[in-house]
Amino acid sequence: MSTDRTRPAGRRDRSRPGTVPPQRPRRPLRPHQWFAERLLAVLSGQRPVHWMLGHTIGEAYDQLAELAPDAPLGAGCRRPVVRACHGAQPATGVVEAFASIATGDQVRAMAFRLEQGPDLRWRCAAIDLGGERLPAVR
Repeated sequence: MSTDRTRPAGRRDRSRPGTVPPQRPRRPLRPHQWFAERLLAVLSGQRPVHWMLGHTIGEAYDQLAELAPDAPLGAGCRRPVVRACHGAQPATGVVEAFASIATGDQVRAMAFRLEQGPDLRWRCAAIDLGGERLPAVR
């Protein structure tokens, strides 16, 4: 059967309804972006603290365990999102990063330090949350 017979009158393209155009593959997240998303999930109450067990070193897990029960980055019915995340590499194998977290009209700051181990895996070594909540600037 010819495809010309199945196409509506006047339609000239050969694509089929429901076909999705190919998309460019997403760039993989940088380590600090990946960690910002994971830390947000824990600090907003979406994931349990132990979800970060293999991804923390030193006091970072204790800091998470102390902060997480209050879900400091969660705010009611709105789901928080990472608005921006930037990192700097002050030394080889170290990234110091900060992220702004938006929840509705509220914006919070989150800073964290990543260290790369001998196995080349990145782990969170420290976490700090900004002080008071500020209204979002639009």
